[in-house]
Amino acid sequence: MRLVIARCSVDYSGRLNAHLPLATRLLVHKGDGSLLVHSDGGSYKPLNWMSPPCRLDVEIPDDESAAAGVLEHWRVTHAKTGDALLVRIYEVLHDTSHELGIDPGLQKDGVEADLQRLLAEQVDVIGDGLTLVRREYPTAIGPVDLLLRDPAGGTIAVEVKRRGDIDGVEQLTRYLDLLARDPHLAPVTGVFAAQEIKPQAKVLAADRGIRCVTLDYEGMKGIESGAPRLF
Repeated sequence: MRLVIARCSVDYSGRLNAHLPLATRLLVHKGDGSLLVHSDGGSYKPLNWMSPPCRLDVEIPDDESAAAGVLEHWRVTHAKTGDALLVRIYEVLHDTSHELGIDPGLQKDGVEADLQRLLAEQVDVIGDGLTLVRREYPTAIGPVDLLLRDPAGGTIAVEVKRRGDIDGVEQLTRYLDLLARDPHLAPVTGVFAAQEIKPQAKVLAADRGIRCVTLDYEGMKGIESGAPRLF
């Protein structure tokens, strides 16, 4: 990640046009190629930005820009849309680069990972007589959150979300299509489990033959009305 504090102006062109006049700003050029333009107040959000996939080219300013005091142009172009962000650098006050490495991601109480762990310990929430085969069951298109066996020998693939929407149902559908090709797992059915499930997701799940289960997170943690349960 490169952090540059510079006196600059910024112009965005493409599906919309926007202009930031000359001022001192923080420019963040991230490892994924994106560029974010921040001010010192007003909001945590950038004033303007370009999301990946994009590329940054540093250009020598033309004579007119150079005469106006521009040191260099940063031109960031989106690979798909062709939208462009042109940053005119007048003065660089700070310029550092840092290797941040791979980020493990934000972990919060109650998100999918915690729900998945709790559900793996309490598979009876899904149905009676079920046994856990594996968490994060690997497939060619990504891991299935939970893979269970029913008493009849069938397989149940469970997708766990905090908030269930149609994208989650589509994701589980892709897993089911792939898992059903394995004769050791067939027949395979699906369960879409979440703390809350949007009505559109329930309709789509029913159409795909997927059962929806609403999870009581507090109850699964052994908490009721804010008081710990002993049994």
